[in-house]
Amino acid sequence: MIEIKVPTVGESISEVTLLKWNKKNGEYVERDEVIAELESEKATFEVNAGQAGILKTAAVEGDSLKIGDLLASIDEKAAKPAGSTVVAEEKKTESKKESTKKVVSEAPVTSVQNDIKASPVASAIIADKKVDPKSVTASGPMGKILKEDVLAALSSPGKKAFEGVELFSRNVRVEKMSNLRKTISRRLVEAKNTTAMLTTFNEVDMSRIMEIRNKYKDKFKEIHGVGLGFMSFFAKACAVALAEWPSVNAYIDGDQLVYHDYADISIAVSTPRGLTVPVMRNVESMSMADVERKVVELAGKARDSKLTTEELTGGTFTITNGGVFGSLMSTPIINIPQSAILGMHKIQERPMAVNGQVVIRPMMYIALSYDHRIVDGRESVSFLVRVKELLESPEQLLIGKDPVKTLLEL
Repeated sequence: MIEIKVPTVGESISEVTLLKWNKKNGEYVERDEVIAELESEKATFEVNAGQAGILKTAAVEGDSLKIGDLLASIDEKAAKPAGSTVVAEEKKTESKKESTKKVVSEAPVTSVQNDIKASPVASAIIADKKVDPKSVTASGPMGKILKEDVLAALSSPGKKAFEGVELFSRNVRVEKMSNLRKTISRRLVEAKNTTAMLTTFNEVDMSRIMEIRNKYKDKFKEIHGVGLGFMSFFAKACAVALAEWPSVNAYIDGDQLVYHDYADISIAVSTPRGLTVPVMRNVESMSMADVERKVVELAGKARDSKLTTEELTGGTFTITNGGVFGSLMSTPIINIPQSAILGMHKIQERPMAVNGQVVIRPMMYIALSYDHRIVDGRESVSFLVRVKELLESPEQLLIGKDPVKTLLEL
């Protein structure tokens, strides 16, 4: 019998949470097959079978486990069940058939979404009355929407905001806080209590960036294989500004100030399990395409819970984009031990005074929260103004200066 224990995942991590079993108790597993997913306070990671055999689990999903605790055991002497290979092949064949069926039935018969289960009569009523299927509580087998469910939804329009909950319900749900959520809570409170945090604001005219994106996005994707987004402009602008205002790129260590001659920029990514902040290394040395590729890679890993501890540690500055959720303005909290964080927001058309004329421009508010113990007001405001200049004149990102002023040696 081979024991599988909770592995060491980091120097400061002593406890993890068992998120889910990929294999069931008593099931035969192959060597190196993923059997479970664990979550630490920093990342999610997989546990592999050390040997082929019958799996015997020693914990249940949701359990908090210490490093070195017994997670499961494998009976490597157990014989492989006959027909397991055949079963696997049958599953593959079934999945192929299912995917083929999905392709054939892409065009829906009614306005009901393909992933919504509903009886023919219910589907007809939903299509005719233009009812949002998500607002209907299904009472049929396997979550199927019946005629009565649709009629019930129609009888009380606008009175049901909580899915699956009866009218005038007083239901309360209690869930255990995950290690990741505990860490987020602890770090946010620590940031508020241990730093002299202050926020300064500015706004950016996004016209030039949007013009560049519209003109070159197709060619950019054709050549580099990735879309041209806003993050590359912001990351490169911050890298230039960080070099010019070093205190924004530093942190306090005891009675010392630690400065960085490079820009390791963390990007805040929202996932179903909580906020993660993976790091892009040496942004100052990356091209625009490099940044866009890295953003896609890190965001994908964050959604799939594949980020490593290395990818989540060591940033010198953070960018967070609340604009993707519709935020118009916010005061982001510093990602300690860093000394500053930049908040991006929603692009909104607003009337602006330009050369004595009122014109409509796509504007974005930007916010810089900073630790006033290390960053003075002059430095924080100047940093944000510099980021604004670089974003409104992206040509400066190439040489770090205004081309005309450089030409005139001003």
